[in-house]
Amino acid sequence: MRTNLLKLFVFFFIFLASLQGLFANNDKPRDRFVVVLDAGHGGKDPGNMGNGFKEKDIALSIILKIGKALEKQDGIEVIYTRDSDVFIPLDKRAHIANEADADLFVSVHCNSHNSQAYGTETFVLGLHKTAENFEVAKKENSVIFLEEDYEVTYGGFNPNSPESYIGMALMQEEYLNQSILLADFVQKNFTNELKRKNRGVKQAGFLVLKNAVMPSVLIETGFLTNNHEGPYLNSTGGQNKMAAAIVEAIDKYANTINLSNLESVGSNSSSNMPVQSQIYEGITFKIQLAAGSKRLETKAYNFKGLQNVERAREDGMYKYYYGATSDYIKINELHNEAKRNGYPSSYIVAFKDGSKITVNEALKSKVN
Repeated sequence: MRTNLLKLFVFFFIFLASLQGLFANNDKPRDRFVVVLDAGHGGKDPGNMGNGFKEKDIALSIILKIGKALEKQDGIEVIYTRDSDVFIPLDKRAHIANEADADLFVSVHCNSHNSQAYGTETFVLGLHKTAENFEVAKKENSVIFLEEDYEVTYGGFNPNSPESYIGMALMQEEYLNQSILLADFVQKNFTNELKRKNRGVKQAGFLVLKNAVMPSVLIETGFLTNNHEGPYLNSTGGQNKMAAAIVEAIDKYANTINLSNLESVGSNSSSNMPVQSQIYEGITFKIQLAAGSKRLETKAYNFKGLQNVERAREDGMYKYYYGATSDYIKINELHNEAKRNGYPSSYIVAFKDGSKITVNEALKSKVN
């Protein structure tokens, strides 16, 4: 009996040790920037068919070109929601991104209208403020009618009912600023580099963005129904240019939020030598922890133990900042601390003379 118990205990401890080894192997430090690329529509859902072109084919072509360019870069991992002509339900697309623990979700589409409307626009999740934005969201969300049991999957959501969209704006509030940052880069590239008409960065209730727990954008690359823009988007040259502009925007975004800067500084420094300061004249770096409509007291218990959190009212929202320094090395150390304390989505922001500027702009300033 005692022998059998001894064998049982030995087996149990071996089992625990194997589990520990398994978890240890899977708990690797994050060293890659993960981008999930989503080609709108697909399979039995062609999307819009303006001028006889198929939105699903154009969106897929642009996405594959974006992915091919990003895959050539060190430190970037690309995941596709679809890389062929297949139908993927909207909820499954966000699930793919969440399972991958992605840093970005980028969905590409083409627009349509009953006029000769033209130009590009990039959306983030939110409550539409105009009837026009509502119409775009309705068109993109109507794909759920092609899914079985869509009433159950989407909790009775009706793309044609304005009431269904109420409350959607809160779903991605934590990531709103980062989503807008990427959307702004995209639109500026389309406008400045490609000379496309800028229809702006907008908010609307897109189901494909609703459940993605990371910064997310939906890009409308232009109108297939326009007699000039449709053929441009259907051409290889047009698709190459649109893809290149989006790749550049993703690169700008990744560099701005500095996800791995501290690790790269540490890996290039001797462990026996202190890292030198990098003081940028006239610049104040801070860590943005969160943003929302709720006004919180800046006490440590509200911010997972972090002290000296600052609250500011900007763009109709409360934003919460940690740390304030002109030392770029120091702010990266504080950023690392914030992430360890439970703010993995926090990011570095920069101010000059009280106004927010991009980190890239700040790093062009004079170093003391």
